[in-house]
Amino acid sequence: MKTFNSITDFCTKDQTFVTIGTFDGVHYGHQKILEKLIFEAKKANKKSVLLTFFPHPRMVLQKDAKIELINTIKERANLLKKTGLDYLIIHPFSVDFSRTTALEFVRDTLVNQLNISKLIIGYDHHFGKNREGNIEQLTEYSHLYDFTVEEIPAQDIDDVSVSSTKIRRALHSGNLKTANNYLGYSFTLNGTVVNGKKLGGKIGFPTANINVEETYKLIPKTGVYVVKSTIKNKIIFGMMNIGSRPTVNGKHQTIEVHFFDFNDDLYGENLTIELLYFLRNEHKYDSIDALIAQLKQDEKTARDFLQNEVY
Repeated sequence: MKTFNSITDFCTKDQTFVTIGTFDGVHYGHQKILEKLIFEAKKANKKSVLLTFFPHPRMVLQKDAKIELINTIKERANLLKKTGLDYLIIHPFSVDFSRTTALEFVRDTLVNQLNISKLIIGYDHHFGKNREGNIEQLTEYSHLYDFTVEEIPAQDIDDVSVSSTKIRRALHSGNLKTANNYLGYSFTLNGTVVNGKKLGGKIGFPTANINVEETYKLIPKTGVYVVKSTIKNKIIFGMMNIGSRPTVNGKHQTIEVHFFDFNDDLYGENLTIELLYFLRNEHKYDSIDALIAQLKQDEKTARDFLQNEVY
């Protein structure tokens, strides 16, 4: 898959089959649409293209709205690489771009820039300035500019939006199993290891403090999780706490990972943490000794879980 960071950077003599969308999560519903796009493009000897936008339009047009995405744009691109797409275009979304009319978008972007042969689009899809473009206009323009349009059935699109909603809801409620089942892979957090207060090391559970820079990235429910990461080409398991560490009077949310059987210095490293299992809710303990006892129990439960699962 070749990635372009703007529509204007894209250039091909090959005709293309195109779909457009956010594809946040790249979950099984999205994968179904992409499989269709890729299969039909190959069958017609054309190239498959996914056009997506970043920042998310709501981040630009509704700045006060809180938006939580399942993937960062980098995570999404890495997932899309695995689908077999020929081209991914991540176009910068801006207020100026939002003023593009439906006709301008079809003529200048789809036809002149992407060399479109077929557009596979979601049911009730709207596009262009003030969302003025719809399937009727697309069909009209397709005759004018000699490409075809296929609208994905409402049921399939409902499945996609329902599963996106269910994934977010499941992550917020600690139902990691449901979220990972819908995703078809383990939900991840990516971030840099930063200095913490080193309290974990003092009680026998040294942790790597993960700083997730992207403020739009969904952070799951507070609590303790079984996790894994690949560090220096080796899979390392551990347990992670998301929360404010109430037992030691923490004032803000942190993400801390204690890796099992691992002692290397990770400061400054960028890590991908896969969340495998939700162990328990965060809790304020009466003493540090009570916290240590619980952490020992958490580690035992986590190791028992890992022993019975294949990762």
